[in-house]
Amino acid sequence: MIIYPAIDLKGGACVRLAQGDMHKATVYGDPLEMAKRFAQAGSAWLHVVDLDGAFAGEARNLKIIAAIVEQTGLLVQTGGGIRTMAHIGGMLEDVGVQRVILGTAAVEQPGLVRAAVRRYGRRIAVGIDAKGGKVAVKGWAEDTGVDAQKLAQDMKEMGVQTIIYTDIARDGMLSGPDFENTRRLIQQTGLDVIISGGVSDVEQVKTAAALGAGGIIIGRALYQGAIELKEALAIGRESC
Repeated sequence: MIIYPAIDLKGGACVRLAQGDMHKATVYGDPLEMAKRFAQAGSAWLHVVDLDGAFAGEARNLKIIAAIVEQTGLLVQTGGGIRTMAHIGGMLEDVGVQRVILGTAAVEQPGLVRAAVRRYGRRIAVGIDAKGGKVAVKGWAEDTGVDAQKLAQDMKEMGVQTIIYTDIARDGMLSGPDFENTRRLIQQTGLDVIISGGVSDVEQVKTAAALGAGGIIIGRALYQGAIELKEALAIGRESC
């Protein structure tokens, strides 16, 4: 199981939100320095979200993401406002991220997802962010009424192999991930499911591994010292 330390970008800074609310942002400083710290702790991957881009529908923190890729050697998966093939190609081919996450586009532009998967294969993932089992888009600001499980199945039929599943109500709250729906996604779709939202201790990391999750994203718990990254990485390695 891959451990993904998380960096959310807002106004050029590394922040964490509570339940996706842009007005409830805690600032944790320079994102590049934070990424270097994660790399030094032994992480191979990094999860980066351009929060400004998610709301604007276009890249807003591209230079920072490029600097992280260039200066840390981390494998970066990133999302937030990526809604065109040109943007996807720019991130993968020019910036050099390892994986692009499509969220809003998965609901509103399924044809884009299909074309992107045809061209880039496993380097395309879909982020499914849910409130009460229903998908939210555009920086979690809009509820769609789309069932999260159905969207995952639709994405699988398009060739998507990796899903990042987030329970918005738990995100940034240190209240524990939504293991029940994560288990359902894994069992019903067979996809590589990365769990996100509310991770607060190493026991939850162990539970995610036991479920068969392909990865787990850890944010606020790392910043506040509730989880030591090296310990989480060790759990991830043991699950192999």
